[in-house]
Amino acid sequence: MWVRRVRTASGATAVQIAEYADGRRRIVRHVGSAHDDASVKLLVREANRLLEDDRQGELDLGLQALDQPKGVLPKFAEPVLFTLPGEVQQRRLTRQPVVKKTASRLLFDVIAGVYDDLGFDAVGDVHFRDLVVARVAKPTSLLDVDRVLAEMGRVTASLRTRQRTLRRAVDGTYRDTLATAAFAHASTAGDISLCLYDVTTLYWEAEKEDDLRKVGFSKERRVDPQIVVGLLVDRQGFPLEIACFEGNKAETLTILPMIRDFQARHNIEGLVVVADAGMLSATNLTALDDAGLGFIVGSRQTHAPLDLASHYRWHGDAFTDGQVIDTLTP
Repeated sequence: MWVRRVRTASGATAVQIAEYADGRRRIVRHVGSAHDDASVKLLVREANRLLEDDRQGELDLGLQALDQPKGVLPKFAEPVLFTLPGEVQQRRLTRQPVVKKTASRLLFDVIAGVYDDLGFDAVGDVHFRDLVVARVAKPTSLLDVDRVLAEMGRVTASLRTRQRTLRRAVDGTYRDTLATAAFAHASTAGDISLCLYDVTTLYWEAEKEDDLRKVGFSKERRVDPQIVVGLLVDRQGFPLEIACFEGNKAETLTILPMIRDFQARHNIEGLVVVADAGMLSATNLTALDDAGLGFIVGSRQTHAPLDLASHYRWHGDAFTDGQVIDTLTP
């Protein structure tokens, strides 16, 4: 087998693994396609790595190898249960085994099984499921997903197919389907009357901004374009709703759209939202109160409101785990 490069109709360079079988050339595997030299070199390196995996050394199991011409089958002695006194049982000979390839197939089956158990198979896209499994097993780039799935014994689709899958995930109804399945699973596993909300930022090493990726306040203290990701989970930490916002959007402006979308999607009225003090501004608290929603504001004890001053004065500021204090806020 060897690595070959082929120019496609679109002008890209396809990297493939080929072999000669019965006097004909056969494509064993399509590694991927790329338009620039750097990406092509990465694909060639990956193809050479796949060939090296197929040429692994022999695994010594301590068995005696046969020393006879090829094509001649050995004659083995009939197995016996017991040997008579003075007799030595002949040692059975066998060829040394060769490891052709290894794969973490069990890992793929476990993650894919959880994916199906959660009801995410309702999306009906096998390529999307493979991308999810690869992301959970080893987060990496879209170009490197082929290597990750190959290590788990999964024959992957081409790079162009994976790119089309991501476009379908963005343009289609995947998010609604997954959110509905997650809500159904959480409803059968526990109570969802109390939800927790928080945000994080994801950055890109890009030189220019676009409509979504913008420079804003970064939790990692970076100046690269980023997006803001909001996540709503139940009290057990199981995700219920996720959304992304522009990188320069204030965190306090993300919670109300998330809560409203969650209520509209699942027709929910009563709900208690837990968030930190930086997330729930005075405007957000007023809006949640007007919508009939309860809220719990997480804050440091040093920043506790004035209505706790009396409790601190007479009882101190030491608390036991899970202790609840009732106060009256004017």
